[in-house]
Amino acid sequence: MVTLHAFLALLAGYVTMIFLAAVGAALFKRLTPSWTGAQRNPSPGYVFVNLGYSFLAAVAGGYVAAWAAAVNPLYHVLALGIIVLVLSALSALQLRGQQPIWHQLAVVAIAPVGVLAGGLVRMRVLGIL
Repeated sequence: MVTLHAFLALLAGYVTMIFLAAVGAALFKRLTPSWTGAQRNPSPGYVFVNLGYSFLAAVAGGYVAAWAAAVNPLYHVLALGIIVLVLSALSALQLRGQQPIWHQLAVVAIAPVGVLAGGLVRMRVLGIL
């Protein structure tokens, strides 16, 4: 039962993160269509907003994973961070050549950092930190 609960906590955090990132991307595309699209050299505004909503989505995902954890939220947050890191790296490999490497590396790095930040915020709220 504990394993199922841990899996559901990770799933809840990941789904939260993906949902918020998708909503952010849809809003971004709708509100600023000239910034989005397959650009080889993205504008600074595009990079800033993209990394911003990706980070906030990851923070929310880490917070939800720590909130849903039955035991030791840090383990759940670290597991979600590793999962997100691996999946982000695989996604960057598939998108190779479509955007500059520095942008892809930033997107890969920002997600696990955001997950950890969200988990730490939740642990702070719980009084663990």
